[in-house]
Amino acid sequence: MQKDLRREQALEYHAKGRPGKIEVIPTKDAKTQRDLSLAYSPGVAEPCKEIESNPENVYKYTAKGNLVAVISNGTAVLGLGDIGAEASKPVMEGKGVLFKIFADIDVFDIEINEKNPEKFVEIVKALEPTFGGINLEDIKAPECFYIEQKLRETMKIPVMHDDQHGTAIISAAALLNALELQKKKIDKVRFVVNGAGAAAMACVRLYMALGAKPANFVMFDRKGAIYAGRPDLSGDKLEFATAKNDMSLAQALRDADVFIGLSVGNVLTREMVKSMAKRPIVFAMANPDPEITWEEALAAREDVIMATGRSDFPNQVNNVLGFPFIFRGALDVRATKINEEMKLAAVHSLADLARTTVPDIVNIAYNTNTLTFGPTYIIPKPLDPRLLSTIAPAVAKAAIESGVAQTTITNWNEYAIELDKRLGLDNQIMRALGNRARKDPRRIVFAEADNPKILKAAQIINDERGAFPILLGNEKKIRSIAQQHAIDLDGLPIIDPQSDELDEKRKEYAELFFKKRSRRGFNRYESHKIISNRNYFGCMMVDTGEADAMISGLTKNYPDTIRPAIHIIGVEPGVKKIAGMYLLLTKKGPLFLADTTVNFNPTAEELAEITVMVAQEVRNFSLTPRVAMLSYSNFGSSNSPEARLVAQARELVKQRHPTLLVDGEMQASMAFNNELLAENYPFSELVGQEVNTLIFPNLAAGNVAYNLLKEVGGADAIGPILLGLNKPVHVLQLGSSVRSIVNMAIVAVIDAQIKSPSKTEEEQKKTSWWHRLIKGPVSQG
Repeated sequence: MQKDLRREQALEYHAKGRPGKIEVIPTKDAKTQRDLSLAYSPGVAEPCKEIESNPENVYKYTAKGNLVAVISNGTAVLGLGDIGAEASKPVMEGKGVLFKIFADIDVFDIEINEKNPEKFVEIVKALEPTFGGINLEDIKAPECFYIEQKLRETMKIPVMHDDQHGTAIISAAALLNALELQKKKIDKVRFVVNGAGAAAMACVRLYMALGAKPANFVMFDRKGAIYAGRPDLSGDKLEFATAKNDMSLAQALRDADVFIGLSVGNVLTREMVKSMAKRPIVFAMANPDPEITWEEALAAREDVIMATGRSDFPNQVNNVLGFPFIFRGALDVRATKINEEMKLAAVHSLADLARTTVPDIVNIAYNTNTLTFGPTYIIPKPLDPRLLSTIAPAVAKAAIESGVAQTTITNWNEYAIELDKRLGLDNQIMRALGNRARKDPRRIVFAEADNPKILKAAQIINDERGAFPILLGNEKKIRSIAQQHAIDLDGLPIIDPQSDELDEKRKEYAELFFKKRSRRGFNRYESHKIISNRNYFGCMMVDTGEADAMISGLTKNYPDTIRPAIHIIGVEPGVKKIAGMYLLLTKKGPLFLADTTVNFNPTAEELAEITVMVAQEVRNFSLTPRVAMLSYSNFGSSNSPEARLVAQARELVKQRHPTLLVDGEMQASMAFNNELLAENYPFSELVGQEVNTLIFPNLAAGNVAYNLLKEVGGADAIGPILLGLNKPVHVLQLGSSVRSIVNMAIVAVIDAQIKSPSKTEEEQKKTSWWHRLIKGPVSQG
């Protein structure tokens, strides 16, 4: 388990609500008696008869064509070993989640309580009528070789053991690019492979298929070098007995060009790397600890190109870059197998993708502008939205050309568009934003820290290094709550604005507040009294630069949270009124809604300003705003004052921002029905566009719509996100979940990154008086 994940969080994640991570959702209506009669008896008999007369119809009338089985017997699960079939189920469910979110492939996880390879093969073979593909997972060697080979020989659907081929495909793509950068030829370089398991053997075989020479490999297992005369050698390892004699890893690495590590951590030393040939390549892929750390390898020599299996270093060799997209391509042409040509197509398409210009959304997700093909970028990032529409077509083409496809694709451009639509590129937004936050974390004040949800969220954010939480409240009470709920607060500052210890700080803040509000209804006495309120104290921390953002509102009324922000932080230059926006994460992608919380009945001028602020915030999320300004009227169908107001607001927006994609007034149904919009209002700017931003004519409409989408539509809500403030203060919904609080913290960090320059963690602490209040070791994540 990674260090940034705690046992309690992992168990709660899997147990909360409906246990596990997957469910089955009907794809057809099943609401009426007629629906049920069609879904089951008697209507279901008709597709049964069609399939009986022509078995190929199973792909027309059932889900088989998009259904993959993730199958294991639990004999080699992660680093846990042989833990049994039942204990492997969480991993197999997790694999199913990855298939779905990265390639829209449905999965049934099947855990088989059978270790005999012949019997295991017979069981899996019997499942062929159900599935369009088989992903074998966490089966120990050498049985995994036999099982995959027999299933590939006897089944007419694609079968792949991802533990072998996934690592091989991704590392091969990285290898091709590393060799190009190091100006070396694959048929000339010398390899040292440390590890002789299923993945290592698959890697060597694939590298050979790319042109590497068998004689140029030396492979090591736990007992040492694999050479022909070794007494204990047998089975599959005989194929790799290419070492001339027994030798140590250090001896083998002298003048070697490439090190491939699929073994255990910290077995490669600086001296070994120094002894390698000029411009070496080191792939230290053991997890969680690589054979040598990134820092050690680069310290050994500057000309090395390094890759690991870890996400916190460049060049991560991650199987998720391969298996979802390989199966997607195989399923879409109904391939009978995943052959060598398809694997090689995946390798080359992945390698080629790394050489192309990186989209802004990827750079932003990893908080950099410098992702370009080179020593620290030889393999695409997992959040690159182009992976699906790049690798799947390459695999599908290879299947067609190699004769294993049962259907063909004629329009490849349309196919690529369909692939992008399967997921909606915008749906990666929270993963991208989470990565961006972790690259430049900021100090967030939690004003209501005497709440277990807030404390759980703060622990998660701190563990994931997404932000530096600052907790406000009575320390004794906060620590008591943390102890009751097994929450670790080590390394987190707890500040009590009412404590004697902070008397001088209160006086300082009170005087600053008095200067701001002395002619706006506050006298000196009231200023000193109100500053002990946590929302006012927290806002003052943000205003003075001693924190970067504040989050509150979980247990307070909305005005009690927003008022201190307006009093202390104020609005951005040029902004007349702030607004409240919600981000809803729906199945169709993210939806931005405004104004849902602040302005009751905005004028046309105010509605235009709200629209512009929202559009800018959507751009801050690395998305292109496509804005529908809503009403009960469509483009003048009603001449009521309410409808005219929205139309006037749209005109004002277009005058000031002519390139913004915005239209209205229009009904919500029209905004989301492109066919209807094109048929009736072909002049609209939103024809052919996927609307992602909704502007409501008044607060009542926006708030009602947001709550309906959240409660009935099942959308995850983040917000309200306050727009127009000088510095980030964001308000939680009453009763927000821990997940919502974490998401809001991520949004607050992004907001702070945009509004203030970056500082290192140490710089932030040095400039923060509260750093001395931290007790216990600072979590390193």
